[in-house]
Amino acid sequence: MDVTAHAPLHGGPDALGVPLHDFSTNSNACGPCPEAVQALREADARHYPDPAYTALRERLGAFHGVAPARIVIAGSASEFIHRITAFAARQGARAVAVPVHGYGDYASAAQAWGLEVQRAAPGAAPAGTGLCWACEPSSPLGTPDPALAAWGRPGAQDGALRVLDCAYAPLRLEGAASPMPANAWQLWTPNKALGLTGVRAAYAIAPQAQPPQDLAALQSLAPSWPIGAHGVALLTAWSLPSTQQWLRDSLETLRAWKAQQQALCEAMGWAVVPGSQANYFVARPAVNDLPAALASLREDGIKLRDCASFGLPGQVRLGVLEPAAGQALRRAWQL
Repeated sequence: MDVTAHAPLHGGPDALGVPLHDFSTNSNACGPCPEAVQALREADARHYPDPAYTALRERLGAFHGVAPARIVIAGSASEFIHRITAFAARQGARAVAVPVHGYGDYASAAQAWGLEVQRAAPGAAPAGTGLCWACEPSSPLGTPDPALAAWGRPGAQDGALRVLDCAYAPLRLEGAASPMPANAWQLWTPNKALGLTGVRAAYAIAPQAQPPQDLAALQSLAPSWPIGAHGVALLTAWSLPSTQQWLRDSLETLRAWKAQQQALCEAMGWAVVPGSQANYFVARPAVNDLPAALASLREDGIKLRDCASFGLPGQVRLGVLEPAAGQALRRAWQL
């Protein structure tokens, strides 16, 4: 049995190894963050972490200005997506509302539990939907998610379980963030912003009104020690003022690189999709057989993210990289 045939489709390393120029992920190209790297070096991997992550939850709670009891530690965003989907299914959910274009794990987790996946009404909570997903900025387009405005309306207090994926919120380069709905969970994955996607660690923040028994039930679905010593170190470093200053400084660099990269794509004859507020954007290359072209680029050490799996065939998502990577893409595309 070939297990790779059923593996989720993501950007990043593949059977050919680590791409020389990897546009296929949205990791902060200014990374890795020095403070986080130092914390990882100092992590004590000789011992189990505290299984309750008491100190870490207190630190993250203070960082966000919420009670530590509202912090739920997760092995990764994907782990939490599958865990909260399982929780929703056990609570009687029959359907899951996902963005029209969005991360595939929202739908795959729903399908694993036999739940209906609804995409037809972005920003709304369709009748019978027990779990609703939003991502701000969205992926792959990097645009505001209309779900947030819908969630904040008076009629949105319907008991649906709502989760806002904040994976790219720290990497917003343009525009203002939408208000965080009080009735939504927040899912945070700092490894992208820190340029350390190989360290798997995440956390969620429960709405203030979430009943304690729900938090206990969700916790009961988690494995023991969902993150190890290095995950604890990463999330601890994330909350440091020096780390946040490094991140703010990196955004200035990424803005300049993004403008150069979009101009380069346009010079290559690619149609850049407007509206991205994040450190990535979507473009339509001027080519008839996109999969073949992407395979050829991959042989040259350059990887882009095919957006067909996002429901955008013929288009690619490009994470913002340093200008030298863009020049390498241009040279390879001309061959």
